[in-house]
Amino acid sequence: MMRARHRAASLLLAGVLALAAGAAPAHAQTEQWKMQAATQAGEIAFQIMKEFTDSIGPLTGGRLQVELLPVGSVVQYSETLDAVGTGILDGQVTAPVYFSGKNPAFALLGDLIAAYNHTEEMFLFLRRGGGDGLLRELYAEYGVHYIGGAATGKEALVSTIPLRGVDDLDGIKIRAPEGMAQDIFSVVGAAPVNLPAAEVFTAIDRGVVDAADWATFSMNHQLGFHRIAQYPVYPGIHSLPVIDVAVNQERWDALAPDVQAILEAAVWDFSRDITHRLELRDLADVAAARADGVEIIDWPMEERSRLREIATGIWADWSTRSPEAEAAYTAQIAFLRELGLLAK
Repeated sequence: MMRARHRAASLLLAGVLALAAGAAPAHAQTEQWKMQAATQAGEIAFQIMKEFTDSIGPLTGGRLQVELLPVGSVVQYSETLDAVGTGILDGQVTAPVYFSGKNPAFALLGDLIAAYNHTEEMFLFLRRGGGDGLLRELYAEYGVHYIGGAATGKEALVSTIPLRGVDDLDGIKIRAPEGMAQDIFSVVGAAPVNLPAAEVFTAIDRGVVDAADWATFSMNHQLGFHRIAQYPVYPGIHSLPVIDVAVNQERWDALAPDVQAILEAAVWDFSRDITHRLELRDLADVAAARADGVEIIDWPMEERSRLREIATGIWADWSTRSPEAEAAYTAQIAFLRELGLLAK
């Protein structure tokens, strides 16, 4: 089924490209763009992102060439929004939640903690629940055009102790980034600890923390967390961050309409490609971890729903912090009720 969908998206891209080729002037000038990702060059997510950006040249008949740079190449991961808006970078492939300090709406739209069970639900909100439009309006305030969103998948929870439901979170020390995640873990009785990325593995290994909000199962597995934390929660219970593809607004406006259409179709294809490939990678690594004696803990739906209901109070608090946050909260609550994930 996933291969069929990917073929359908590829056929759509081929059709757009054929139309573009017929419309493109023979003397069209080549644009050279630099975009920065929020991932390191060695990560599988970066490799998939780079395949996407490398494909833009052929798709546009050479009129737009894009070079993707790993995290930190030009600015820090939390600074790409300003860098893209001012033209230091032409674009970014990153997570909106990193910009929550500028406007809390980025957190409510970029990673609504404990909301969605699967990427397909989150994509439905973006495409059919108003999420794409809200993000586009939000980015426009910074001189940035949001083309579309993707995801790396539902993150797994790294844990050295069995966590089988909400009550088991009470009293544990958990590494979690500042913001909504820490607020939600605190309200269920956990003790969040803010640690830099480089210190998380050592902190788990030495018992400084019991668990960690980190990344997808496959990314955690690649880093060797399964060797020191034998009770991962998968599928995860907390984070499912949006990954945006966004570019400088003036650069976007200067593109020919057919090139814009090609980019929009390419981002849609990329969003399916990265989530499908990383989910398959997760499943393969889950099987390998089980074979090594790791206990994979999958929370029952009742416990996931319980955590979601608790989280709504934190979402509501964040919604009071800006008009855009209130609009994001209202749209998310309505859509979660429509999906049956929250009581009406």
